[in-house]
Amino acid sequence: MSGVTGSVPDSMRACVLHQPRDLRLEERAAPRPERGEVVVRVRSVGVCGSDVHYYEHGRIGDFVVRQPLVLGHEASGDIVATGPGVPADRIGERVAIEPGFPCRSCDQCRHGRYNLCPDIAFFGTPPVDGALCDYVRVPADFAHPIPDALSYDAAGLLEPLSVGIWANRKAGTVPGGSVLIAGAGPIGLVTAQIARAMGATEVVVTDIGAERLGVAAELGATGTVLAGAESTGTGFDAFVDCSGAAPAIDAGIRAVRPAGTAVLVGMGADRLTLPLGVLQNREINLTGTFRYANTWPAAIALASSGAIRLDRMVTGHFGLDDTESALLAGADPRHIKSVVTLGG
Repeated sequence: MSGVTGSVPDSMRACVLHQPRDLRLEERAAPRPERGEVVVRVRSVGVCGSDVHYYEHGRIGDFVVRQPLVLGHEASGDIVATGPGVPADRIGERVAIEPGFPCRSCDQCRHGRYNLCPDIAFFGTPPVDGALCDYVRVPADFAHPIPDALSYDAAGLLEPLSVGIWANRKAGTVPGGSVLIAGAGPIGLVTAQIARAMGATEVVVTDIGAERLGVAAELGATGTVLAGAESTGTGFDAFVDCSGAAPAIDAGIRAVRPAGTAVLVGMGADRLTLPLGVLQNREINLTGTFRYANTWPAAIALASSGAIRLDRMVTGHFGLDDTESALLAGADPRHIKSVVTLGG
């Protein structure tokens, strides 16, 4: 294509899900950039719970794997080719990929809520292929330059970090505030770190696993509670659920002060029984989250500053040919985050 700069091989490796628990390493044609796009040589891909769910069940709600699908959306790498309209000097940039590409013209996009764009194309979500392959093609402005001090692993994990930033924005976290977080998985851990970075002075994390609570304390939680073992206390400014567990949601809402906020991030059952009397009598603001919008600059700045420790959350590295092991590693309660590394 005229105006394309850089070099991409003709073919590449891709880890392709054909049906539940049927994952194959295949050769595919490598992408070429179109106008306003870049091709990124993938270096690191974090494994998300959604990837595991697609691998095990072939669907998440209405999103069903009906054709072979490349998983993965927590990705970083190097720009190796640019399309027309993109400066050639971007070749060689180390970048983190923001994996959801909106239409840019609908009402939600025009109001800055591009995460709610009805036509958004999101990596690794049927039918859109993801990043568990050697090369990906993305809009140039969704390939965010990162400083040399940030590892490729940490750059890939800016995606879950963005979820934590968005959750705290929805929670209204403020300096001197208090936040209760249910779930000490990757999202709960970044949410806790962000809460501290935003100035919250009380950040309590609950979980069913003592090992993960130890990591939460190491990463800055001011208190940890083994779920079901004791009370978390009351009077929190905000509650953020990162577990999806109905008992945790019920207990968390009950721990919020009047006029506080409860934010549901974790994916659980389609229907929940909520303490409606508590919500009404305390006028608690209840909201959900769907991904994030306009978070990447803050995520890069926070991770680069050292305020957020993303590399500490990585507990397993795997090659592309061992992606299945990366997806299954979460069965170990001590495991937090798998990363698939590519290209040296």
